[in-house]
Amino acid sequence: MQLTWIGTATVLLEHDGFTLLTDPNFLHRGQRAYLGKGLWSRRLTEPSTTPQALPPLDAVIVSHVHGDHWDRVARRELDRQLPLLSTRQSALKLRLQGFEQAVALSTWESWELTKDGRTLRVTSAPGRHARGPARGLLPDVMGSVLEFPDGSSVYITGDSLFVEELREVPRRYPGLDLGLWHLGGTRVLGMLVTMNGQEGADLLEVVRPVSCVPIHHGDYGVFKDPVSSFLTEVERRGLTGVRPVARGESLQV
Repeated sequence: MQLTWIGTATVLLEHDGFTLLTDPNFLHRGQRAYLGKGLWSRRLTEPSTTPQALPPLDAVIVSHVHGDHWDRVARRELDRQLPLLSTRQSALKLRLQGFEQAVALSTWESWELTKDGRTLRVTSAPGRHARGPARGLLPDVMGSVLEFPDGSSVYITGDSLFVEELREVPRRYPGLDLGLWHLGGTRVLGMLVTMNGQEGADLLEVVRPVSCVPIHHGDYGVFKDPVSSFLTEVERRGLTGVRPVARGESLQV
């Protein structure tokens, strides 16, 4: 399986005859991403590629529609016939933008794509963007589990905090090969809305993929927790399998 981190939560996954893109964010350094409720954040980094340079895609997974996961560049330049997999709330927004193949998934609901006689299954996993009353201020989010025809599996956390519902992931999928951890310790109006290093390590103690790649860090001003805090916490706890990747770098996992 080849993984290329483009930046933020945007990852190109190529495996077993399928090519998938996650959370497309192609804004340039200095441009602002809209985070809802009148809030914006300025990008601090460059994406490592453009939509035009991507290989042909089979599907796109969108944790939720926020400007750092689905931006105006993706909206303008991605093929409108691509299947876009997201929450029910976000899929409605994507359809209104003209992406008629947007697929609305509830938690633990699956979608299948058959290509050349082989089937990829994508299942929506739990996610929660905020705790307490603040949940109503932020969009629904989803994690994802990808099951490839050869038996390989990938878990993508989405923009979720470490919450009790995530303990169900390893119960249903005990042999995950790869995990993509959305980190950054994002804070909006003082609230933590994505995992920081400690929460990321907490989740890794529960969900133990063979390889864990930290993403969604360092790209925006609202990302307050550097990836080093996660790596330090992982080392302190003696956890294994973490494979940091630089923007634009590809890993074979």
